[in-house]
Amino acid sequence: MADKSAPLRILCLHGYRQSAEIFRERTGALRKILKKHAELTYISGPLRIRHPPPGQAGQSEGLEEDSRGWWFSNAQEQSFHAEEVCQSAQGLEESLEVVSRAMQEQGPFDGILGFSQGAALVAMIVGLQEQSADPRFQPGFRFAILIAGFASLCEQHARFYASPIYLPTLHVFGETDKVIPEAMSRKLLPAFQGAVDLTHSGGHYVPATGTQKQRYCQFLERFIRK
Repeated sequence: MADKSAPLRILCLHGYRQSAEIFRERTGALRKILKKHAELTYISGPLRIRHPPPGQAGQSEGLEEDSRGWWFSNAQEQSFHAEEVCQSAQGLEESLEVVSRAMQEQGPFDGILGFSQGAALVAMIVGLQEQSADPRFQPGFRFAILIAGFASLCEQHARFYASPIYLPTLHVFGETDKVIPEAMSRKLLPAFQGAVDLTHSGGHYVPATGTQKQRYCQFLERFIRK
């Protein structure tokens, strides 16, 4: 793992229709409050998102020029909706390979953080780690932070939640989140044994006020080597 004298190193996975650069910009406040505890590294998903025609609604975290995703729930339309039930999805294996490559080339990392679809991917990765089902994710991470996460409704992904996950995790929910409602995020909790949760009064974003700073730091301090 990381050197004892260094801050914790955390790999960060963005939400749907974001990218490493966009997510880094939108988490400036988080980086500021965690600067004494952690160093955040951002990577982009491999799937490029086609912009919907004007007037067509789509679930997203912003219509940015370099929009990326981690998998499509509708392979034909190359689109994603968290509440869409599907038998199979497109792009997940490519995304797992991107994360694995980042671990090898930019690691080692102490933890992994994800937002929205990125948090859902984090849940799958730590599920694989817990099951020792994929050598790419061994020895893996010491902890995970899932912000506005959810369990994928793709039948192909059910295997990731087949076994209890004992990795220490922090789950962050927004009470007024309209993209990933709090109730949807909380459905993921039973898979995680001993999970810590943090609820904020806002919507679909990464909270980073003084109130949340204390909770983030309390969680991370468990993993800092004295």
